[in-house]
Amino acid sequence: MDLGHLVHNLVKVLEGPLPGRTAQERMAPIPLELDRFDQQQMSNARKGAVLMLICPTTDQKSIFVPFIKRATYEGVHSGQIALPGGKKEHTDKDLGETALRETEEEIGVPSDSIEIIGSLTDLYIPPSNFSVRPFIGYSSKSPSFSIDKREVDRLILCSFDELTDEAIVKKKGMDLAGGHRIQAPYYEINQEVVWGATAMILSEFLTLWKEIK
Repeated sequence: MDLGHLVHNLVKVLEGPLPGRTAQERMAPIPLELDRFDQQQMSNARKGAVLMLICPTTDQKSIFVPFIKRATYEGVHSGQIALPGGKKEHTDKDLGETALRETEEEIGVPSDSIEIIGSLTDLYIPPSNFSVRPFIGYSSKSPSFSIDKREVDRLILCSFDELTDEAIVKKKGMDLAGGHRIQAPYYEINQEVVWGATAMILSEFLTLWKEIK
């Protein structure tokens, strides 16, 4: 797959209407948390951003996307698979800068080597009270990664072919804190379960990808 061709097509679809909630809901845990789509709560929430980074392999013949497995800590997202990102700092001029800064801090890819080409629909995450904006960006060269061990347990590199394979879409029952049980649609990536907000973000991206195909 040619990176330049992929980026060109992504720019076009990202400039048009986004599928938003319709696509996000396809991978939302069941029962659906309507708070995720509450505009009032979203506007009052803490702000953050994540980055879906599209990269070529060293030989430029394939494309991959880096995910992180978060370190174990006292928090609701401990140990989960995510895109690199985090909360907006007062020194960030905008959420795009937040996404770039957090990516550099967490996985060591320099901000000036990444070109942001657009963003997806903001998503509210009730457990942590964050409104997150997902950005799409690319690096023209294969990055050298260096993870922050305080925040990242390990790096997961997913080939674009695997990411766009519908066979990785699955569902399982999950027990949450407080005795709640949900049915969670998820993507199985490198034998890891990618669910919740990250799966909902990927669902919107992959809906756009189908338009390109």
